[in-house]
Amino acid sequence: MFVARASSGHAVRPTLPVDGRPDSESLKYATGLSYGVSKQVQDVGTIFCHQTGEEYLVAVERDGKRLFRAKLGLSETSAGPRPAKFRLKQGSSEEPRQPDEFVELARRANRIRISEQTSRTAREELLEMLAGYQLEGKAKAVRTCRYCASAGRYSPVTTETAIKDDTDWICTDCARQELERQLTYTGAGEVTGAAKERLEELMLEVQDLQRIVNLLQGRLDPDLTKFDTISATVDEVDPVRVDSLNTHPGLQNLLEDRFETLLPVQSLAVENGLFDGDDQLVVSATATGKTLVGEMAGLNRVLNGKGKLLFLVPLVALANQKYEDFRDEYGHLVDVSIRVGASRINDDGNRFDPNADVIVGTYEGIDHALRTGKEMGDIGTVVIDEVHTLKEDDRGHRLDGLISRLKYTCEQRAKSRDDYQGVQWVYLSATVGNPKQLGAALEATLVEFEERPVPIERHVSFADGREKVRVENKLVRREFDTESSKGYRGQTIIFTNSRRRCHEISRKLEYASAPYHAGLDYKRRKQVERQFGDQELAAVVTTAALAAGVDFPASQVIFDSLAMGIEWLSVQEFHQMLGRAGRPDYHDEGKVYVLVEPDCAYHNSMEMTEDEVAFTLLKGEMESVMTHYDEAAAIEETLANITVGGKAAKSLNDRMLGEVPTKHAIGKLLEYEFIDGFEPTPLGRVITEHFLEPGEAFAIVDAIRKGAHPYELIAEIELREEM
Repeated sequence: MFVARASSGHAVRPTLPVDGRPDSESLKYATGLSYGVSKQVQDVGTIFCHQTGEEYLVAVERDGKRLFRAKLGLSETSAGPRPAKFRLKQGSSEEPRQPDEFVELARRANRIRISEQTSRTAREELLEMLAGYQLEGKAKAVRTCRYCASAGRYSPVTTETAIKDDTDWICTDCARQELERQLTYTGAGEVTGAAKERLEELMLEVQDLQRIVNLLQGRLDPDLTKFDTISATVDEVDPVRVDSLNTHPGLQNLLEDRFETLLPVQSLAVENGLFDGDDQLVVSATATGKTLVGEMAGLNRVLNGKGKLLFLVPLVALANQKYEDFRDEYGHLVDVSIRVGASRINDDGNRFDPNADVIVGTYEGIDHALRTGKEMGDIGTVVIDEVHTLKEDDRGHRLDGLISRLKYTCEQRAKSRDDYQGVQWVYLSATVGNPKQLGAALEATLVEFEERPVPIERHVSFADGREKVRVENKLVRREFDTESSKGYRGQTIIFTNSRRRCHEISRKLEYASAPYHAGLDYKRRKQVERQFGDQELAAVVTTAALAAGVDFPASQVIFDSLAMGIEWLSVQEFHQMLGRAGRPDYHDEGKVYVLVEPDCAYHNSMEMTEDEVAFTLLKGEMESVMTHYDEAAAIEETLANITVGGKAAKSLNDRMLGEVPTKHAIGKLLEYEFIDGFEPTPLGRVITEHFLEPGEAFAIVDAIRKGAHPYELIAEIELREEM
């Protein structure tokens, strides 16, 4: 090695390696024991000593960078303990050095630190040795990271920065690495960014690695599982007295038997022209009473001879439930029918009476009636429940098209009938990110009520599918054993993604519970509702598909799954479901537990995993409700509008919320021979009646031409949907 000379004539020190693998010349230079370097050589910095068996691991640092590591062995002499062995560590090899070199290093060090993990006896031995050279004043025992010390790194920790690991303390970097190892060990090694960040935040906050590991194993530590609290908010609204309403006597008597005053959102709707026939978009949290707004408006118009009520929902299960509710509550006043639409194979119109006073239906059920030219008589009120469906990729365009086609059909009827008084539209939703914009687009008065009657605590816990049931069992027991200040025991709704899972969870819960889903008959569902209302059940386990229609007075909601069937929940759906927790007349607060299985997806078409979805939903803001069209959706809705409106199809397209490229869509319909002029061809009519996209239609036509078996045809369609 050459010693370079600066222009001043002073020696320029060579660069010292910092990767823990110095050459012997670097050690000689650092100790000042070669080349005649004077005693004025720069201070070494810090010498760190950590016991390893019968010896000490020595790390030498300067300016926060490690210069090298060595091993030191002491032996007892008549003068006390003295250095006997000093070996420079170079990778896996060790180079013997003179023991006096350690003494020289110690003299040049600014400080000497000994790990607290070093035993008391060994620390005393080191201090006695240093005292023999009058160096004990530089030495001090310090709390250090156990992992760093074992690797020969000097990493002091303080009460503010240390993370507890069992009975010891480690630095934050090592804690993160150990957490990563524990994630792999517990089978959660694929925890994604958001979940991992959350776990690291919690670990740094509570400074305890084991508590985080326990959380990963499904332990319920409220301080750790708690994600946030949605505060209670109260909007001051003067309640409208029911006896002040001027509704039809049949409805008036029914309302007065049930209520003295209307709830705030109902009062706001009345004050904003509900009984004057004004169209309204009613946006209010779950369980605040907005459904009755639509029912009151529609029934009043029915009883006053102003046309029938269409009450439309997105799902067959909800339509069945609403049909049964209407029949029970209002069957003595009006005739109720149901229209849930056609399957792709058969439509028998079961139970559908187009002359009924009230028709409860799915969006597709009523749209199918329009597409096939079925007469539904004078429609006086249309209630669109869950109107935020407009934003959904798969179904939003169909609801958008239905609204346009239904408005057109009613307008055409008004032109041909002088005695027809037209339609009042009432749109309902608990979750809209852009209520003013949506209200303007629907040409409806916005009635928005933002009250959250009770606060909701939201918790996140990690568990696999089997462990989830154990956690759910504990949560259900704990909640049912708690009584609110209003005298009600806590009850739980558990949302999961399949009927089979509903039964599986319900069987394994220790306290009384019941599955609740659309596969149960009417009698059984009503029995479950009554038992829950009478506090005979600690929990119901239901599918996410019934979330909008479940109206149990629960204090706690548990998400066993964040999927609805084979699709992840949207932010809107998630908020609507968690909004079921806590009722002001029953509970002091609501609780929500999201049980997350890391690296879990319920179908191979799901791009995200449950831990990714969980934090997306928890942190997500309510999405804007607007409809977007790709080519397939534009073609489908334009074909339906031509089938219903003929040459008026363009005006039907123009009134829809989403922007439809009408000219391009018509060009494609002509190219595909789905229309002839402004009339659907026989093929086009079959396609629109069965809600087929162009790709599905071509797959069916090709299969028929090839003589494929119907099962092969169905498989082809299903495979297309999964691609």
